[in-house]
Amino acid sequence: MTIQTTNLIIPERKPRLYLADDFKVENWETLQPYFDELKLRDIHTEDDLEKWMQDRSELESILSEDLGWRYIRMTCDTQNDQTTQAFQYFVSEIEPKIAPYDHELNLKLMHSPYLAGLDKEKYKIYLRGVERALEIFREENIPLQTEISTKQQQYAAITGGMAVVLDGEEMTLQRASDRLKRTDRAVREIAWRTIQERRYQDREKLDILFDELLQLRNKVARNADFPNFRDYMFAALGRFDYTPQDCFDFHQSIQETIVPLLTKIDEERKQQLKLDVLRPWDLDVDPSGKKPLEPFKTGEELLEKTVQVFYALDPFLGDCLATMREMGHLDLESRKGKAPGGYNYPLDEIGVPFIFMNATSSLRDVITMLHEGGHAVHSFLTREMSLNAFKHPPSEVAELASMSMELISMDHWDTFFENEDELRRAKRTHLESVLETFPWVATVDKFQHWIYEHPEQTKEQRHGEWVNIFNTFNHKLVSWEGLEQYKPYTWQKQLHIYEVPFYYIEYAMAQLGAIAIWKNYKENPAAGLAAYKRALSLGYTVSIGEVYQAAGIKFDFSTDYIRSLVDFVRAEMEKL
Repeated sequence: MTIQTTNLIIPERKPRLYLADDFKVENWETLQPYFDELKLRDIHTEDDLEKWMQDRSELESILSEDLGWRYIRMTCDTQNDQTTQAFQYFVSEIEPKIAPYDHELNLKLMHSPYLAGLDKEKYKIYLRGVERALEIFREENIPLQTEISTKQQQYAAITGGMAVVLDGEEMTLQRASDRLKRTDRAVREIAWRTIQERRYQDREKLDILFDELLQLRNKVARNADFPNFRDYMFAALGRFDYTPQDCFDFHQSIQETIVPLLTKIDEERKQQLKLDVLRPWDLDVDPSGKKPLEPFKTGEELLEKTVQVFYALDPFLGDCLATMREMGHLDLESRKGKAPGGYNYPLDEIGVPFIFMNATSSLRDVITMLHEGGHAVHSFLTREMSLNAFKHPPSEVAELASMSMELISMDHWDTFFENEDELRRAKRTHLESVLETFPWVATVDKFQHWIYEHPEQTKEQRHGEWVNIFNTFNHKLVSWEGLEQYKPYTWQKQLHIYEVPFYYIEYAMAQLGAIAIWKNYKENPAAGLAAYKRALSLGYTVSIGEVYQAAGIKFDFSTDYIRSLVDFVRAEMEKL
């Protein structure tokens, strides 16, 4: 069935109040007058100050959306020199010139005699962030940040160009990995080895790139008077609500509560598959020996069915995705030359985001689409907020939006799986992957802490530490005999380590929150969904803990809390 969208009201960009409606970001020369005007403007009242903040916010929205489209076009086709150059021009020629003005404008705001007259509740979170930005700003870091941004894009170019040939057909690694779900073990093994070998070919290139990023990031931290880049990033990411020690405690709790449960699931898998030894290519196949789930065939069908699921949950949610479809704000299918991964990119002026992903035809793609759809809903719920900064909560909140959507949508997965047995399989498979989120996140996060606490590391030390941490958390029953050369480099597939350092522990924190939201939703769907939307509508005007509280859950990652939520997931799995 096709959802009719004739009643949709397609959003339009609000009229600009500061810049001309036809203004386009082309070069620094056309932008500078606006920054100069904001810097030099006289402010005589609290109303003047608020108007100044709104004008600055409008300029930030325009710049953010322009950069967004440049990034989207580049990742949709990493082999296109024109789109890559357009993105790199912004990063190298415009962003460095904005940074000192941002600092000056932050100083102007915090030193204004009219600041005390503003609504303290409304602006407390925003002003806390501005204060932190002032603390860590160093002019000498501007060119370093530009260099870092440029180098980070090399990761997408390297990995986006990776392809393999299987049975005479060239395909992306994402499409090749679908074969890991095949019931024929020999097919799985060939696919796994071929994928690993392709990644292994670029290991040195990716190691050199990371060494360069490591050196630059450590220099940024030292310039800003931090003992290491980890501590710098905790400040830069605005982590006001927890410390590195809290992360270490969280890793330990995951090791104690979730790793033993997943080891037990692996043991059951081994028995069901009637294997003497479990190998890395045995982890994605259905243990009952059934063929892989195929919930859709094309990107268009994936989108159509997801829109139906969202409408079944709530008309507003359905309208969000239907609007994006009408506006062409999606690129879903995997193809050669496209950057890896998936994202929802907020577009701050229009308020309608863009979803990018690499769908083939798997359950994982359905989860990714639901996940990014949750982010998209978040963008719609915050699009009317008065300041651009209010629309961008930290990732502990942003990922709560997306991961909760994966779970609360499960009651409507019959849209993808009409067969009752397939529906049960899909749900159970996803709940296993929810549990697997925790040890993988702990692995990546603990590794990043180690990396930046040991800035003088050699490549060999880095590889060795990765293997130690990997072995602590992941698939203890799986044998890597004869495959040892690949394991030290498996971290290189995690784009966050290259492109958004330290953005990862949030997934585990938000996954806990998402389970709690799902638990509330199962108990009372209407109240659970209303609390979810209410929490997301707060944007970043309150603390992380207050957002979680509005959702009817706790921001807590203690061992006891984890255990209670894992027990709930286990009980739901047993019902299947």
